[in-house]
Amino acid sequence: MISLDIWTILPEAMLALFALTALVVGAFAGKDAQGRAILWLTVVALLIAAFAIGQNDRVPTAAFFGMFIDDGFARFAKIVVLISAAAVLAMSVDYLDRQRMLRFELPILVVLAVLGMMVMVSAGDLLTIYMGLELQSLSLYVVAAMRRDSARSSEAGLKYFVLGSLSSGMLLYGASLVYGFAGTTNLAAIATVVTAGELPLGLLFGLVFLLVGLAFKVSAVPFHMWTPDVYEGAPTPVTAFFATAPKMAAMALIARLVFGGFGNVVADWAQIVAVLAVLSMFLGSIAGIGQRDIKRLMAYSSIAHMGFALVGLAAGTALGVQTMLLYMAIYVVMNVGAFAFILSMERNGRPVTALTDLNLLARTEPLKAAAMMIVLFSLAGVPPFLGFFAKYGVLRAAVDAGLGWLAILGVIASVIGAFYYLRMVYYMYFGSDRDGVLISRMAAPQWLALVGSAAVITLGAISMLGVDEAAARAAASLVTPDSPVGDPVAVATARID
Repeated sequence: MISLDIWTILPEAMLALFALTALVVGAFAGKDAQGRAILWLTVVALLIAAFAIGQNDRVPTAAFFGMFIDDGFARFAKIVVLISAAAVLAMSVDYLDRQRMLRFELPILVVLAVLGMMVMVSAGDLLTIYMGLELQSLSLYVVAAMRRDSARSSEAGLKYFVLGSLSSGMLLYGASLVYGFAGTTNLAAIATVVTAGELPLGLLFGLVFLLVGLAFKVSAVPFHMWTPDVYEGAPTPVTAFFATAPKMAAMALIARLVFGGFGNVVADWAQIVAVLAVLSMFLGSIAGIGQRDIKRLMAYSSIAHMGFALVGLAAGTALGVQTMLLYMAIYVVMNVGAFAFILSMERNGRPVTALTDLNLLARTEPLKAAAMMIVLFSLAGVPPFLGFFAKYGVLRAAVDAGLGWLAILGVIASVIGAFYYLRMVYYMYFGSDRDGVLISRMAAPQWLALVGSAAVITLGAISMLGVDEAAARAAASLVTPDSPVGDPVAVATARID
C-alpha cells in the first residue's frame, strides 16, 4: 500500500476508527446509558476532522491510482459536511433525550454516513463514487426508521430504502454503460475519450443514467418523490441531517462527475442539468404553497433550493461552481437555524410541526420569532440577507454563461416560493389565537444554532470572512485541476513507494 495514500485518507481513516471504537464501547458499556457521551464525543470528532482538513494546504493529490482525490474542492465540501453534521447532532441532544431516542447507535450511523459523503466528494473513479454513495445511503436508511415505535418513521425508512435502491441501480447501470464505451471507470481517463468535444451516444446514455441516480440524492425533480414523505415521517433530528450534509455532498459529487469526467462536453450535460434545475425550482416553489406541515414544507423548500444550486452548475464555468458551492454552504447555515427552531416546537409536552402552531409566537417568544423570521427571509431570498446574495450569485453565473432564460425563470420561481416563507412569518406575528400555548423549549445548543444562523445570515452580507474566496479556490481546483489529479497519464503511472 502506498504510504502517501494513507496520509491522504487520514481524516477518513480516523473517523472510521472512531466509529468502530464507539460501536464497541456502546455495545459493552450499557448501550443507551452511553448515548449522550458518545454523541458529544462524535461532535468533537467531527469538528476535529473539519479543523484538520482546513489546515491541509498540500497540492492536489491523487491517491490509490486516481480513485481518491484530495484537492481544494473536496476539502471545502468536506468541511461543510463535517460542521453541519456536528451542528445537527449538538442541537438534537435535548430533543432526543425528551423523546427517549438518545441511543448510541444514532451518532455512529451519522459518522458512517459522513464518512461515505467524504469518500463521495473525493471520488476520482466511478467505483469510488458508488462505494461512498452506498455507505452514506445504507446509514441513512437506518436512521430514517430509527424510531421503531412510530409507523410514520418506519414508513419513511422503507420509502427511502426502496427509492434509494432504485436510484443506486440506475447509477450502476450508467456506470456500466460508461465503462463499456470508455473502457475505464477513472474520471480523468474518461475525459480523454471526449477530448474532441463530442460525446459518443453510449457515453451520453451512461451520463444520463448517472445523473438520474444522483438526482435522487439531491431531490431534484422528477426524482423528488421520496422527499416530502421522508422529511415528514423521519424523526426531526434525522430530517435536519437529511436537509444539510447529504445535500452538500451529493451536489459536490455531481460537480465532480460532470467536470472530472465530462468537462470537455459541457454543452451536452448542461442541458440536462438546466432542465432539472427549472423543474425543481418551480415544483418546489409551487407545491410548497399547499403544505400545512412545517417539515413537509421544508422538503419542498429543499427541492426548490437544489434547483437554484443546479442553476450555478448548469453554467458550466468556474464561476458557476463557485456560486454553487457558496450557495450550498449558505443553504446549510439557513437549514441549521430553521431546524433548530423546529426541534424546539412543543405543545402540551408533545412535539408539533403544524403551521398553525406558530400562531402569535412573537407575543410569547419575541427573540426566537425574530431570529426565525431572519432565517425565513433569507430562505426566501429577501435582501439584504445572505440568501439573497446566494441566489444572485447563481443567477449571475447563469447570465454570464449565456443562460439568461434560466436566470429569468429562477427569479420567477423565487418570487413564487417566497409566499410560503412569508406565510410562516405572518402566522408568528399576525396569526389568530388558539388554545394551548406553544412552548419553545430551546436548549443551549439549539439557541446557539438558531441565533448563530440568524447572525451569520445578517452579517454575512457585509463580510463572508473568506468563505467566498475559499469557494473560488475550490472551484478553480475542480475546473482547472493541477497535476496529477487532472492528468490521466499521471493517474495511470501513480506513485508507488
